[in-house]
Amino acid sequence: MDDFASYQRKNQGNATGEGFVDWQGEVNRLAAQFEGKGEGALIKEIFARAVEGKRAGTLTNAEIDLFYRQFAPTLDPVRRKKLQKLVQQLKEM
Repeated sequence: MDDFASYQRKNQGNATGEGFVDWQGEVNRLAAQFEGKGEGALIKEIFARAVEGKRAGTLTNAEIDLFYRQFAPTLDPVRRKKLQKLVQQLKEM
């Protein structure tokens, strides 16, 4: 995942999420990239890329919501809640 916006464009067919392509592959690639680094490192990386996208005007709240809807089902309830909190912080920026 180079940044949030490229992740979204690569993995969605339209704004409703139809046409989503290989989200599991992207999740596996990210997991491999951060193997051994822990959950905190992954969260920091996601947040940093999202902040960069928000500041540059290349990441919208709709794209953040779509990312959450696609990624949240892969998480257990505790991690899903953490991601939901992160999403809320990003949307308030």
